[in-house]
Amino acid sequence: MKQAKANVPMLEITDLVKEYPGGLRALRGVTLNVTEPQIVAVIGSSGAGKSTLIRCINRLVEPTSGSVKLGGQELTTLNRSDLRKARSHIGMIFQEYNLVERLTVMENVLSGRLGSVSLWRAFRRNYPPEDVANAFELLDRVGLTGRQDDRADALSGGQRQRVGIARALMQKPNLLLVDEPTASLDPKTSRQIMRLICELAHESGTPALVNIHDVALAQASADRVIALNDGNLIFDGAPGDLTPEVLNDIYGEEDWSATIRKDDDDAENAEPEAPAKQAKPPSRNGTVGK
Repeated sequence: MKQAKANVPMLEITDLVKEYPGGLRALRGVTLNVTEPQIVAVIGSSGAGKSTLIRCINRLVEPTSGSVKLGGQELTTLNRSDLRKARSHIGMIFQEYNLVERLTVMENVLSGRLGSVSLWRAFRRNYPPEDVANAFELLDRVGLTGRQDDRADALSGGQRQRVGIARALMQKPNLLLVDEPTASLDPKTSRQIMRLICELAHESGTPALVNIHDVALAQASADRVIALNDGNLIFDGAPGDLTPEVLNDIYGEEDWSATIRKDDDDAENAEPEAPAKQAKPPSRNGTVGK
């Protein structure tokens, strides 16, 4: 399990502001510390600043001001080269999957190692054997055993998201950023995907920030919940502290009795989406896609 340096938060965000042209402020001085490997759900209405927060951390969106530190390293002032190195330690799982459709499942998963192998090896798709072996292990863990040679565009939405999870974990990240991973999925697949993200993050000791709309799923999955409203952090606490009164503050007046998680909501067990094929062993030289 990864360990934070003594007295150094894994992730430290201080007075983070993002102002877009025209004066729109998506973030208004957000301060947040993550001091242990935990799943932090980020909730709030559309336009509250959730995706902006996630993307400002790895500077897919450039912050206007404030500080973002990962393991004590300031990210907001890094030059392009150093930012590329820092991003190799930040796994990102996207709502829209961001796979290369014409490439195979295995090639997409191994692309998570692009920041750690030479450009020549990556161009020739000749990855170290240990990376290929790790990719097979991750495909097995995410329920895609035997699908390594399938093209990404032949997969269902849930299967594509599983590839995205495996790709992010191939980076062996110090932080996982997850942006609405279940927004395009049916309820059952959404539960399976969230369960998988949480299990793998906990197993590797990796803290994760998960932007999610489903309040009940956030309660069932996360160790901690934060909420944004109009770019302000207005709640930071345990999932069980999301009372109807708190949800009214976050989203506005509504009857939340059918939304708040019940104790038996988690009873469903995960099921594979498709019959698994027998996985091929990795080649000795680590070459894929030949």
